[in-house]
Amino acid sequence: MNWRTACAAVIPCLNEQATIASVVAGVKGHVDTVLVVDDGSSDRTSELAGAAGAEVLRHDGPRGKGAALLTGWARARQLGFKWVLTLDGDGQHAATDIPGFFREAEKDSAALVVGNRMGATLHMPALRRYVNHWMSRRLSAAAGCPLPDSQCGFRLMNLEAWSALSLVSRHFEIESEVLLAFVRANYRVAFVPVLSIYKNEQSKIHPLRDTVRWFRWWRRAKRARRSGKPQV
Repeated sequence: MNWRTACAAVIPCLNEQATIASVVAGVKGHVDTVLVVDDGSSDRTSELAGAAGAEVLRHDGPRGKGAALLTGWARARQLGFKWVLTLDGDGQHAATDIPGFFREAEKDSAALVVGNRMGATLHMPALRRYVNHWMSRRLSAAAGCPLPDSQCGFRLMNLEAWSALSLVSRHFEIESEVLLAFVRANYRVAFVPVLSIYKNEQSKIHPLRDTVRWFRWWRRAKRARRSGKPQV
């Protein structure tokens, strides 16, 4: 497969003017089309992303990471792409890891390939490492299969498979919802080792608000599993 033309990259952003140009430049070394979804930034994120060669989609105000991803995925499918690569705009994900996603998809015929940071967590903040392990254990139990890094936003996804799912999350719980939805729909999911680059960036996750949102989604997901209904 010619991944450069078959795959678009989607980068959700909120106030990432310090890093977005270099992130776009790195990704364009592997795919031709980069879609930056500016989720209502108050800085120069949109301007700098466009100057770096990305197509910029802008929300008038912050709607959440999940909403930004859905906007980008819909645009990629509208443009006729079969695959979409997602990564964060803060420089945490290394563009040099991108070919590994493509190789894994071809090797295992996976519809979803997720980055796995858990093999090298020395520089991961302790609280983030604990939360990732905690959430991944619960999602693994719900899915009935090991999901070593359920919260990594560095992913390669088949857009036809995604379009058949019903997803409702609009914030950071989107990563959990997508992963569980693919597993429950019997799509093949694979993981590939990736590096994470932690500097002095401030997480966009709100400790209280986004934790409450995740637990609300988790309760809905468990109820859907018990009732046999599609995940909501």
